[in-house]
Amino acid sequence: MGDAAQDLDAKGGALDTAKDLFAGAAGGIAQVLIGQPFDIVKVRLQTSTAYSSALNAATTIYSKEGPLAFYKGTLTPLLGIGACVSIQFGAFGWARRYFESANAAAHPQGSKDQLSYGQYFAAGSFAGVANSVISGPIEHVRIRLQTQPHGAARLYSGPLDCIRKLSAHEGVLRGLYRGEAVTIWREAAAYGTWFLTFEYLMNADAARNRIQRSEVPSYKVAFYGGLAGEALWLASYPFDVVKSKMQTDGFGKEMRYKSMRDCFAQTWRAEGMRGFWKGIGPTLLRAMPVSAGTFAVVEATMRAIA
Repeated sequence: MGDAAQDLDAKGGALDTAKDLFAGAAGGIAQVLIGQPFDIVKVRLQTSTAYSSALNAATTIYSKEGPLAFYKGTLTPLLGIGACVSIQFGAFGWARRYFESANAAAHPQGSKDQLSYGQYFAAGSFAGVANSVISGPIEHVRIRLQTQPHGAARLYSGPLDCIRKLSAHEGVLRGLYRGEAVTIWREAAAYGTWFLTFEYLMNADAARNRIQRSEVPSYKVAFYGGLAGEALWLASYPFDVVKSKMQTDGFGKEMRYKSMRDCFAQTWRAEGMRGFWKGIGPTLLRAMPVSAGTFAVVEATMRAIA
């Protein structure tokens, strides 16, 4: 991540955090545009038994709903995921600088401000939990829009209508924020693993080639970011399946899952271990370009504003 890594490594206050936030927002927009078609296939596989495979889901969506169906519900994540990724990088950068300062204070005689990998995971998890406050409702709205019937039978006219109707069911917390508990667990595991994997690969490359971390070429940064994306989903996918099930569940008498724990239990009884990994194929296929693109755009943005 070249200059981006240099900025993330540098200690600083508001200016560093502002750069992290801005670059993260740009990366988030790229993330949505690259990943949305994969995401709708993933959600359909997770929440329906109508498709035999990812390819079958994709071809069925295309033939019955047209190519624009792959970008159903894009407005919400385009605005929201930009904010989410902005928070992820901003919170991670803040936590990283906090740990660096704490390490330096604990070892005033030496240059031991480098984070341990446990601290990298903690910083990433902090970023994920901070992000979950807005990612939970944003993804809930996106999933409802992605899975609603096509044509005249559609339930929501758009994101705002969806927010209004979800909030009308048992209030904002139990309606719009349904599935927030499992979202927090997912985000903590996912982004702890994401940042940890990326930092490990970057540091290992720098040590192996005897160069500064900021000298790692941008194409390698993108590749390492892609690998980190794969690790992110392998670490958190069962939580994501449960979240999708809860956020497509009915309300009132039509509700199948009473809680996160109940959803885990019902999925295990009905589908076994395989039930927690439905749709993992297109998700991993999506993860590499999306995560690589996110880090590549963050780098380019950081270079532009340096």
